[in-house]
Amino acid sequence: MATEKTLEKRNTQPLPTERTRNGRHYVPNVDIFETPEELTLLADLPGVDGQDVDIHFENGELSIYGKVKERQPEGTTYLLREYGTGDFHRTFQISESIDSARISAEYNDGVLTLHLPKVEAVKPRKIAVKTS
Repeated sequence: MATEKTLEKRNTQPLPTERTRNGRHYVPNVDIFETPEELTLLADLPGVDGQDVDIHFENGELSIYGKVKERQPEGTTYLLREYGTGDFHRTFQISESIDSARISAEYNDGVLTLHLPKVEAVKPRKIAVKTS
């Protein structure tokens, strides 16, 4: 059931010349698992509000963006700052074995879940054997 060609990891670090925004950018950690019906992608986006998640699919590329709002209240000064904030971005190349019209997403507790259903032609099927 290996689908190495179904979802290919793209360059996850933007080149310095591609940056269009100031600030830090992070590559979210993802887990991808497969069932006979679909691939499921889980992406960790800590600190992102669900309304600030943006997913695009175009020309075989699936891009995930997550905007993290500054968490320092106005008028305060940090005494210690260990948690860096910044936006998340990751892009994957999707093969034609995924039904792009049926891709769906859910976001809960900082985890984005993407469902990437397979087209019928690549799903395994059982073939009945006739006996005489």
